[in-house]
Amino acid sequence: MNENKNKVINYAQDFGALIALILLVAGISIASPSFRTGANFLSLLRQSSINGLIAFGMTFVILLGGIDLSVGSVIAVTGCVSAGMITWVGLPVPVGILTGILCGTLVGALNGIIISRTTIPAFIVTLATMNIGRGIARIYTHAQTIAVLDDPYTFWGMGSILGLPIQLYLIIAVVVLTSFILNRTGLGRHIYATGGNKIASEYSGINVKRVTFFVFVLSGFLASLAGVLTVGRTFTATMIMGDGAEMDAIAAVVLGGTSMSGGKGSISGTVIGVIVIGILKNGMNLLGIDSSWQYVVQGIVILIAVYIDYIKSEGSALSAFKAMVGKRA
Repeated sequence: MNENKNKVINYAQDFGALIALILLVAGISIASPSFRTGANFLSLLRQSSINGLIAFGMTFVILLGGIDLSVGSVIAVTGCVSAGMITWVGLPVPVGILTGILCGTLVGALNGIIISRTTIPAFIVTLATMNIGRGIARIYTHAQTIAVLDDPYTFWGMGSILGLPIQLYLIIAVVVLTSFILNRTGLGRHIYATGGNKIASEYSGINVKRVTFFVFVLSGFLASLAGVLTVGRTFTATMIMGDGAEMDAIAAVVLGGTSMSGGKGSISGTVIGVIVIGILKNGMNLLGIDSSWQYVVQGIVILIAVYIDYIKSEGSALSAFKAMVGKRA
């Protein structure tokens, strides 16, 4: 009986997001014909790409057994600094964008330094830098909206190549790179090992501090890219940019099967999770569902995914304990 239960749980964990995606597409297509239009597809792709960039970085963080609540603030810092440097200071667009990305990445580096060199939980550190980032964005902009109408910048939000949005090419490149790091490099193996058992990893010679620092820098960098895409898409930068973005990213990662306890997960799973969250939000908007209820629905989705992960972890621990007892007997 328990064996059958575990099989069902494993199936739900491995294929639940894909099944949910298929059901969502079918259900929303029937309920709202406008969902099937090309214009809506392009809008969905552009919006999901922003969450995708954050989610890929968050995958690395959660694989490590941590969390990064500062990614939404990194979007604001990057967007506001880059827009200000271009519109207010008059710097060339490439320089302004690189300056914004550097500032956002520095937030990730600050997270990495503190978390890797102390025992302060990532939740607390990134909660602090989340507020610091928001404060910096507010101070820099004086609570004003910065307009960015330069074509080289807006191209990153609304441009296309061969009829396909520029975001699609960027996402493909990031997916290939992050998948390669996790699956084909020693660093990737060290990330999985550290997330699975930090103490054992240290004893085995893995530089856990360096791995942790890299992961949070990567998360900050990818969130910075999301900030650039956000400004390019909306033509404006505000201090409230990226508000709640961390929740969308966490939801996508957890839905994709990455364990909140660390050590288990994949970029491919996160891709499915990003698509599910994107379609879910897009569908609720098309159906006219109040934004307050959208938060409720998304929270329920996260709880279900986390609960499945919890049950699977408990089942794995119980099976390991029974196996150990059986050997001793």
